Amino acid sequence: METGTVKWFNNAKGFGFICPENGGEDIFAHYSCIQMDGYRTLKAGQKVNFSINTGPKGNHANLIIPIENGTLNNTSAEATPQE
Repeated sequence: METGTVKWFNNAKGFGFICPENGGEDIFAHYSCIQMDGYRTLKAGQKVNFSINTGPKGNHANLIIPIENGTLNNTSAEATPQE
């Protein structure tokens, strides 16, 4: 997996771009590839882990995992309600 920083993300359109930590071209990011519970969105300046796929229109991020305070965000498997 790669690490990068969200350059910008448009909630209304559901996409944005990630600047890879190792340099190179910005990577297209679509909301459907964000791995999180609830409303899938990213914020400018947010750190993320992601994999890169190459498609007919160039590179795009796949399996985008937001990083919060140096750790990965909780997923539904970890955040199971207690009864």
